[in-house]
Amino acid sequence: MEQQKNTASLKIKRTVAALAAIGVLGAGGAMVVHQNNAGANAAAAAAAPGAPVAAAVAPAASAPLVALPDFSQIASRNSPAVVNISVTGSTKVAYDPSAQAGNDDFGNDPFFEFFRRFQGPQGGQRGGRDVPTHGLGSGFIVSPDGIIMTNAHVVRDAREVTVKLNDRREFRAKVLGTDPKTDIAVLKIDANNLPIVPLGHSSDLKVGEWVLAIGSPYGFDSTVTAGVVSAKGRSLPDDSNVPFIQTDVAVNPGNSGGPLFNTRGEVVGINSQIYSQTGGFQGLSFAIPIDLAGRIKDQIVATGKASHAKLGVTVQEVNQGFADSFKLATPEGALVANVERGSPADKAGLKSGDVVRKVNGQRIIGSADLPALVGTSLPGDKISMDVWRDGKIVSLTATLGNAADKVAEVAKSDSAAGKVKLGLALRPLQSDEKREAGISAGLLVEDAGGAAANAGVQPGDVLLSVNGRPVNTVEQVRDVVEKSAKSVALLIQRGPDKIFIPVRLG
Repeated sequence: MEQQKNTASLKIKRTVAALAAIGVLGAGGAMVVHQNNAGANAAAAAAAPGAPVAAAVAPAASAPLVALPDFSQIASRNSPAVVNISVTGSTKVAYDPSAQAGNDDFGNDPFFEFFRRFQGPQGGQRGGRDVPTHGLGSGFIVSPDGIIMTNAHVVRDAREVTVKLNDRREFRAKVLGTDPKTDIAVLKIDANNLPIVPLGHSSDLKVGEWVLAIGSPYGFDSTVTAGVVSAKGRSLPDDSNVPFIQTDVAVNPGNSGGPLFNTRGEVVGINSQIYSQTGGFQGLSFAIPIDLAGRIKDQIVATGKASHAKLGVTVQEVNQGFADSFKLATPEGALVANVERGSPADKAGLKSGDVVRKVNGQRIIGSADLPALVGTSLPGDKISMDVWRDGKIVSLTATLGNAADKVAEVAKSDSAAGKVKLGLALRPLQSDEKREAGISAGLLVEDAGGAAANAGVQPGDVLLSVNGRPVNTVEQVRDVVEKSAKSVALLIQRGPDKIFIPVRLG
C-alpha cells in the first residue's frame, strides 16, 4: 500500500512538472481550472508540501464573464407590431441632355452616398414630366387603434401608402403628418386591437449597450439584426439637428423607419440613416432617439404638424485658435457669430463673441450640440445657458420662440491658417458705408495679406471685433493683437453675413 501511494505521488509530481513546463500551471503549481476531486487535492498537496489543501485549490482571480444577450424573446414578442410599408407615387424630373450615366458630377465622388437615406422613392427615367416612384420601408405600431410611426422620407411624395402586418393583412394607410426636419411621419390604418411595441427612453441608453433592429431590408419581412450603441448625440452633416444614436446594427434599404430596441424590448430609436459608399450597410447606422420622436408624434397626432423651437443665433466651431484667442482651457462650446435682432437669443442678452459652454447643465462640446438641444425643445420652453464672455462665465436664460421649421444654423468657418503677422490694411467706414452695411461701427478691409489673407479675410470685408472686443480704430486692433500670444478671432461682416475667422499669429 505504501508503495502504491509513493507511485501515485511520483506520477502526480511528474504531471504537475509537465503542466508547469507548458504553462498550464503557474510557477507555484496553483491550477487555474477548478477541481473538486481527491486527485486534484492530492496534486495540490504534492505541489506545495505542508500547505493546507483549501489554500492550494483556491481559484485564481479572473475577469467576470459577460453573457451575450438572447434576443429571441424580444423578437417573438415585438415582431407582430413591426410593419412593412410600401409606397407608390410620382415625382417630376428634369431632363439634362448633358448628363450621362457614370459621367455626372457625382459619378466618382465617394461621398455621394454619404449618409444616404435607406429607401426613398426610386424614379424611373429622366424627363420633364412626372414619373412613377416606388419605395419600401418599415414602421411600428404604437397604438392599438392603428397609429404607426415611421420615417418622413419613407412616405415622401407618396400617392398611396400600404401597410402590411406581420400576420400578412394589408391596409391602406393615411398619412396624419410628416416632419421633414426630424424625419418623423405618423400613419393611421383602420384597424383595432392591434399589437403594439413598448416605448422606452433613449436618454437611458449607454454607449456599448446591446440593441436590436427589426425591419424589412430589401423587402425581407421581420428581419432581426443586433449590435451595440457606438455613440450618442451624433450630429450629422444635414439640417436636421437631430442628436442621432449611432450603432453598428446591420440595417439596409427597407429598414428605414423600423424600431431599435434595447435589451428590455423597449423601442429607443427609429432607424433612419446609414453611412455608405455602396448603398448597403458598412458598419455605421443612425437612429432618431425615441424621446424626440415621441414628442414629434404627439404633436402630429394632435395638430397634424410639428413645431420647433428657435433661439436665433448663428454658431460655429471653437477650434484651438479660437480657444487661444478667448483664453479657453479647451476648444469646446458654440461660438456665437451672429444674433438675430429681436430673437430669443437677443432678448436673453447673447452677443457675438460669446461661447455657449452649457445648456440646461449639459456640456456643449461641438457647435452642432447647441442647435441639436434647441431642436429637441418646444416653443415656449426656457433654457439656461452658461456663456464664456470676457474671460468668465455668465449665466443667461432664454425663452425659445417658434422656428416655423427653421432652427439655428451652424456657420462654416474658413480655414484657420496663418504664419507671422496679421497683414491687414484697414480704414474707418464712411457714414454712407455704415448705412449701406447696416452697422454703426467697424473697419473696412482695404487689403489683406499674410496671416489674415491665408485665414480667409478678403478686401471689402468689414472688421467688427477682435477677440470679442468691438473695434472702431486701427489702434484698437493693434492693441488687441499685441496682447494676443498665439491667435486672434476676427468677427467679419461680408455682405449680410457675419462670421468669426481665426488668424494664427505665430
